[in-house]
Amino acid sequence: MNKDLTIGKPESVLAQFCLPLFGSVIFQQLYNIADSLVAGKFIGENALAAVGNSYEITLIFIAFAFGCNIGCSVTTSMFFGAKEYGRCKTAVYTAMIGSAALCAFLMIFGLVFCGDLLTLIRTPAEVYADSKLYLDIYIWGLPFVLFYNIANGIFSAMGDSVTPFRFLAVSSVTNIAMDIWFVAGLDMGVAGVAWATFICQGASCLLALYVVLRRLAGLETEGKASLFSVEIFGRIVKVAVPSILQQSFISIGNIVIQGLINGFGPGVMAGYSAAIKLNNLVITSFTTMGNGISNYAAQNIGAGKLDRIRAGFKAGLKMVWTIAFPLAILYVFCGKWLLMLFLEDPSAEALHAGEMFLRIVSPFYFAVSAKLAADGILRGAAMMGKFMIATFTDLILRVILAIVLSGTALASTGIWCAWPLGWIIAAGLSIFFYHNGSWKKA
Repeated sequence: MNKDLTIGKPESVLAQFCLPLFGSVIFQQLYNIADSLVAGKFIGENALAAVGNSYEITLIFIAFAFGCNIGCSVTTSMFFGAKEYGRCKTAVYTAMIGSAALCAFLMIFGLVFCGDLLTLIRTPAEVYADSKLYLDIYIWGLPFVLFYNIANGIFSAMGDSVTPFRFLAVSSVTNIAMDIWFVAGLDMGVAGVAWATFICQGASCLLALYVVLRRLAGLETEGKASLFSVEIFGRIVKVAVPSILQQSFISIGNIVIQGLINGFGPGVMAGYSAAIKLNNLVITSFTTMGNGISNYAAQNIGAGKLDRIRAGFKAGLKMVWTIAFPLAILYVFCGKWLLMLFLEDPSAEALHAGEMFLRIVSPFYFAVSAKLAADGILRGAAMMGKFMIATFTDLILRVILAIVLSGTALASTGIWCAWPLGWIIAAGLSIFFYHNGSWKKA
């Protein structure tokens, strides 16, 4: 059901809107966690390393899907908040047409160059074949990834976070069952993990598109909405491109870091692969909550209710910290047992690497969650320049520090230390830009 985020107590409105988003991201992450868990438990440590190694490259493609989601969502939110339903529909159609062209380009790029990217990050010979196989299947499913993200962004723009939650809940549980069936039952190896994800994401995408197009048809407009608008396309691009660049550069930075980790061998790779899945579950949760704050901000800016923005930020900060602190405690004290979910008879090296990563990084979730809450306001107001400054500062610091510290006596542990330092400085910048109040001019 569509929901107007411009009325009601901000804390209650955000909680009702963002909690289903949080549930959605948990199920979304189950796709990747299930892949790694099944690969590690039913195939072996090298298969887990291969899936984790491939995952860093898939994040480049996810960056484009995320950017299309945000560009469409923020633009549509502003029109929806202003009750301009005709332009709301045109924004959706325009985003879909532009994304279809982008998807074709990404698929060609991926099929041609993914092998070179695996070589570039020094993928060990014993995991190269499985990494390449996983990526090839993933790339054929890119249309599902891209258009599901657009549909999800449209639901969020119209204040509906419950419908995508339901889709993901069913799809993720089905994905886990198919992973186990294809790998343990049919003995398909890493290919089984990839095909299970392909099938479940495809079904989820088609259902989401069907429902969202029916929902749009129910919005009353004067006359027929245009299928494409250059002016609206420009507005979408203004938000989407910085978001794509942000996520792409983060992915490139992660690939550089993955290359450093690969130099320490399959044991450290497997430990990092398991730990980064647990970490990404948390970070993606914060990012999704930040997206919810973006939709809240965009609708209220579209309606001219700027006085609700500060209250929304405070409410959003309270929400992300409520999630951050218990998860940080869980990872610090129970990280070893959580890693064992992914690793069957793990080597001491793999277990040590994963445990050290979680102990060093998780206490600083309060900093990165505050950054992403502030980023939600900046992005919702289309203040993308300042948003990018804070994000790139985090990325550049993390990559440089990882390169420097990995060459010291700290070895792979030095790489893990780069995360908290980048987060703290970037959080300071994002919060400063938010308090500077430039979103009032949006």
